[in-house]
Amino acid sequence: MRLLFIAVLLLAAAIGSAVMLQQYPGYVYLEVGQWTVETTLAFLIGALLLGFVLLYIVLRLLGLVVRVPRALRRGTYGRRTERSRRGLTQGLIEMAEGRWAQAEKILTRHAPDSDSALLHYLAAARAAQQVGAYERRDNYLKAAIEANPEADIAVSLTQAELQLAHHQTEHALATLNRLRGLAPQHSYVLKLLARLYAETEDWESLSELIPELRSRKVLTRERIDVLERAAALGQLAARGGDGVGLKAIHDSLSRRMRDDPDIVLAYAERLIKADGNETAEKCVRHVLGRQWDERLARCYGLIRGEEPQRQLDHAEAWLKEHGRSPMLLLTLGRLCARNRLWGKARIYFESSIGVEPRAETYFDLASLLDELGEFGPAREQYRSGLAKAVESREGERSSGRPLISRERLLAGATDLPEQALLPTARSGG
Repeated sequence: MRLLFIAVLLLAAAIGSAVMLQQYPGYVYLEVGQWTVETTLAFLIGALLLGFVLLYIVLRLLGLVVRVPRALRRGTYGRRTERSRRGLTQGLIEMAEGRWAQAEKILTRHAPDSDSALLHYLAAARAAQQVGAYERRDNYLKAAIEANPEADIAVSLTQAELQLAHHQTEHALATLNRLRGLAPQHSYVLKLLARLYAETEDWESLSELIPELRSRKVLTRERIDVLERAAALGQLAARGGDGVGLKAIHDSLSRRMRDDPDIVLAYAERLIKADGNETAEKCVRHVLGRQWDERLARCYGLIRGEEPQRQLDHAEAWLKEHGRSPMLLLTLGRLCARNRLWGKARIYFESSIGVEPRAETYFDLASLLDELGEFGPAREQYRSGLAKAVESREGERSSGRPLISRERLLAGATDLPEQALLPTARSGG
């Protein structure tokens, strides 16, 4: 409606101007140098209008000539970008379906034309890792940095992950140490470092990292406890019979870890070998007074303190709450034998066997009977103990379960490799 109104106004103005010029044609005289032009006003106006139209057409044609190559380039770029975008999508689909070689081929083909080349190369690096092409993987990671230098941390984290997956621990450590220098507070860097230290059984470094993991809240408290427990057990195993070193490690732990049954058991067993029986006795007795643990109850009977009668008194006090504990009864038998209370020792050994027959209890009872001169019953106990030992060994072989429970150490650590969280025989001790 608005355009129609403007058109009508223009038409009326044109008609009015034509009528006016017809009645008053006017006269125009122009002199430029030696040139003189004489014409009517109507002709001059018509000439000016025609010149304006011609100039407008020429300018439009020139603009079109300039814009055509740019439009062609934009169209070509748009088509290539769209193809690369579809290539990225298809490559990720191929990866999700496990077709790593095809995914790598698609991703790298379209990477140069993509405005998301970083994503192409990172995904291609993961695909190359899956087919064992580690040199190509590293080349793709370099290309990712070149495509987007600002993404150094993201690319390096991906590199560290892939190196860990390929068990390139030295390379992964170098990458993570460089990353820690670039981003010392980066949570994922700390998390990967914890995983690396656990896998390589670098328990001292892991122990030093624990406080930062807690302060940064990189993992849940339960998972950090798992790592701290594993680091402590590994360090204790490495110390062997060094009593001073064992105490230093124990004192460096958090209060909750110092009362942890797994750690207390490992600490006490090594203290016994290092002739630190008094320290072991106090530590085990303290923890058993707070929380009962069958393994610690057994360990208490192996400690040769300077006052065996006092040990016996403490152990008998636990009978009120744990009278059916086979390990407590075994410990009481051993402490009674150490105090030369042969009759009570025999009763405790037999009571322990009645609750839970164990090879070591049979052997202790047989040894006691030998001491009392009852050689026939002693032989029977030795036979029963040997049979129980064979039965227990066969049960362990068939179940495949380790002698030390891993479940207690691995509870809550689902994002860390299970095999990395327990000290192995390589740790010594």
